[in-house]
Amino acid sequence: MKLLEYQAKEVLASLGVPIPPGRVARTPEEAAAACADLGPVAVKAQVPVGGRGKAGGVKLARTPDEAEHAGSEIIGMDIKGHRVPLVYCEAALNIAREIYLGITVDRDRRANVVMLSARGGIDIEQVAEETPEAIARLYPDPWRGPLAFELNALVWDAQLGEHVRALVPLIGQLYRAVTEYDAMTAEINPLVVTGEGTLVAGDAKLETDDNAAFRHRDLELRYGGVVEGDPFEVEAKRRNLTYVSLDGDIGVIGNGAGLCMGTLDMVERAGGRAANFCDIGGGARAEVVENALAVILMNPKVRGVLINVFGGITRGDEVAKGLVKARDSLGMELPLVVRLSGTNEEEGREILKQHGITPGASGWEAAQKIVELTR
Repeated sequence: MKLLEYQAKEVLASLGVPIPPGRVARTPEEAAAACADLGPVAVKAQVPVGGRGKAGGVKLARTPDEAEHAGSEIIGMDIKGHRVPLVYCEAALNIAREIYLGITVDRDRRANVVMLSARGGIDIEQVAEETPEAIARLYPDPWRGPLAFELNALVWDAQLGEHVRALVPLIGQLYRAVTEYDAMTAEINPLVVTGEGTLVAGDAKLETDDNAAFRHRDLELRYGGVVEGDPFEVEAKRRNLTYVSLDGDIGVIGNGAGLCMGTLDMVERAGGRAANFCDIGGGARAEVVENALAVILMNPKVRGVLINVFGGITRGDEVAKGLVKARDSLGMELPLVVRLSGTNEEEGREILKQHGITPGASGWEAAQKIVELTR
């Protein structure tokens, strides 16, 4: 579950993290009214993706007229495939310095990592790539959390010793999001040092673990439904599919996570790039395949689909009939290659051929065919 900025800030404020005053505006007129009450404001697009500033989704407004104009430009604009439904009008800050503070999961270390850098702001990804030593890291014990002396050392490692008294308790407050909200990511970027020397969350990102959603129904009740991220992943989740968006143009469906992962590797090896990971489970029933194809075909980048199915308990001929039915019901015209193996695989392949679907004798052959057809 991904929260919008204003929602994440409300959660962090409840944990003690200082935030600037702000108001949600769903119309340009509401943005003007917010500016009239708050003074100069930053009018910020509320979408669950980064890069809003570079996309023109954040504008400074000094007067209500400027806020209304900014609201009219931002509301409704498209940012990385997300239509902006509303803006957050936040009191402008007197920024003396920007710091990065984030907590996420380091999958290589199998542990949470607290990251702190004196070089916060919009280019933190570039900092992480080019000068990783500029980011101090702490891997706290998962049972007891970070201790005060560890946070002190982290602050000094980040060369932010002059702010140690304010930063240590603030990092502890942010870490509570991990323990109390099952956060996979809790980030403040920038953490603003104001001209008066105080620390304020200039932005906030909070993403909680879907597996712990049952423990946080209060978030859905509070916000009327939590905003999710990638639109294809949202739709797939609604259809009870295991789906992850990727950046290629070949849709991939497999029945089993291992088979699906192997298929992604074969597509890459054959010179293609997968548009997604989609595991439909063991049965490969027609309605499940149809749902998976429907989600994949929503992506305008997809130029063809590869289906890799092993018919174990389910017979291959029944799987083939289901695939044909799913394709025809969706009116699919893009190239479709199916690798079918297991029980009654020969009968299944014959059914596919009769209905104009390209079969692959092996996963590698199927991957090569779909790459060739989509070129």
